[in-house]
Amino acid sequence: MKIKFIIFLFISIWMALIVRVFFLAIQSNSYYSRLSLQNTIKHEQIAPVRGEIVDVKNRPIAINKLGFKIEIAPRLLLKKYKNEFVDEVAFLKKALPSLNKEKIIKNYKKKDSFYNHNFIDVVHFIPYDEMMPVYSMLNLRKNIKIVPAPKRYYPYKNIAAHMVGYVARANEKDVKDNPLVDLIGYTGKTGLEKYYNTYLQGTPGEKKIKVNANNQEVEELSYKAPDEDKRLKLNLDMELQKYISKLFEGKVGAIIVMNVDGSILAAGSYPNYDLNIFVSGMSYKMYDELSSSLDHPFTNKLTHGLYPPGSSIKPMLGLLYITTKLNEYSSVNCLGKIKIANRTFRCWKKTGHHHTNIIKAIRESCDVYFYKGSLVLGNEAMSKGLKRYGFGKKTGIDMPNEFIGVVPSRAWKMKKYHQAWNIGETANMSIGQGDFLVTPLQIARETALIATGKLPTPHFVSMVGDEKYKITYKNVLNEIELKKLPIIRKAMYEVCNSPHGTATHYLHSKVIIAGKTGTAQVVGIKQDIKKRKREHELSYYKRSHAWFTTYGPYKHPQYIVTVMVEHGGHGGHAAGSIVSDIYNKLLELGYIKKK
Repeated sequence: MKIKFIIFLFISIWMALIVRVFFLAIQSNSYYSRLSLQNTIKHEQIAPVRGEIVDVKNRPIAINKLGFKIEIAPRLLLKKYKNEFVDEVAFLKKALPSLNKEKIIKNYKKKDSFYNHNFIDVVHFIPYDEMMPVYSMLNLRKNIKIVPAPKRYYPYKNIAAHMVGYVARANEKDVKDNPLVDLIGYTGKTGLEKYYNTYLQGTPGEKKIKVNANNQEVEELSYKAPDEDKRLKLNLDMELQKYISKLFEGKVGAIIVMNVDGSILAAGSYPNYDLNIFVSGMSYKMYDELSSSLDHPFTNKLTHGLYPPGSSIKPMLGLLYITTKLNEYSSVNCLGKIKIANRTFRCWKKTGHHHTNIIKAIRESCDVYFYKGSLVLGNEAMSKGLKRYGFGKKTGIDMPNEFIGVVPSRAWKMKKYHQAWNIGETANMSIGQGDFLVTPLQIARETALIATGKLPTPHFVSMVGDEKYKITYKNVLNEIELKKLPIIRKAMYEVCNSPHGTATHYLHSKVIIAGKTGTAQVVGIKQDIKKRKREHELSYYKRSHAWFTTYGPYKHPQYIVTVMVEHGGHGGHAAGSIVSDIYNKLLELGYIKKK
């Protein structure tokens, strides 16, 4: 019995061995063949060249400077190769004295590991002219690889900086969100560079290379070119853009010059900065100076600047008034102030405007008319109407992280502050004060709504490659509002053309325009103060923000010009001349035709 068991065990073991040998030799042949192929064929991605951005007349705004990056073979820090690494670094330093030796070593150590088989970037960019005299010499070194590496460059430097945006070295989060960035090394950080980053960066190419056991290239098996050079054409006219930047020198705020269909010809957020410092890197001192400035140069004020709209909101509220519980014939007797609950609400004109209807209220910016109208209409109706017109919402512009602003209401206040609404806040809201906050872009868009009856989607881009940007509108006005819109337009015409208009005496535009000024207070005025200080008597950061939003030509609206000057005081005084010069420039450049 024991002999039979031993024979059975012996035969079983041999059978198992034979089956295993058969599996390894025959059945697994294809698997190990594929595995062997992976060990001998290397797949290498080819980084695409980032697409250029041009203006409406094909002038380059964001381009790529030709240059190279330097890579060193991996694992040279191992003991047996350490001398080679030291020699290569010394050779690079001798060939290109401008290189930072310590930085090269730091970049190498950061990426080197026993498992890394790829060459390591140690110098991210060397200009073409600097590299060419030593290119051949460096290219002969087996441990050094010279790879073409374009670098982003902005020829207009600080002009249109916040709109164009910039690219910079990718961080871990960027790579996590978009793995392709790890290959490219750079990504769009702000503005159009960020919004259209996926398109601009293109898609990588690939080549298959046969390598030996030492990871040395033996033969190139195939090559697929990257899909690159994606072109972005804007509506911006850089000649006009430079002009508005000059007009705004020494001022803080924002300008928008927009076609009534939403196409933006020029726009600025001030102060601005040179985009190239982010590509090349800046000192800690420079960054601290810019980031700590009270004028916030890093903030794109067009989409991220939140301001009380002041009287610039009155045309939209006026339309709401005369199409709901009031009409165009309703009037008030403005005596310069009004008592609401236990507070006195003043009109900007101490002596009052006396008999005032909607046209006079907008033309001369009568606060008492709007106070009284708000008490009739109520906060809820005002909030709902303003949101329907587009406030408290994104405009849909092709910019990243657009702010929506605040249209205050009872529900909003209870949710945010856990407090009840009071009637004085309704009055404050009616003149664009209190918690009511808008972006300059929202005001420009609302002006286009008044001018045309349609709410456009603002946009900077004209063409994405060969595809034209699709212009879109929203029809947000009802039939009654559309019917009574000419009344608001007439009032805005008188703001700029009547002897009593708040802007008339500050204009020298050759184009007949309509508009609305606004003065938005940044500090409250105490009830016991009898005599207000004039704006120029206040310290700079206590002065009101100045608004002036317009459209023109009046009879056939084509363009919107909206200006907001931080701490500028009265809207007409601070912005009237700027707006006039812009319309005259539009005439000079042929955007508005002479009659």
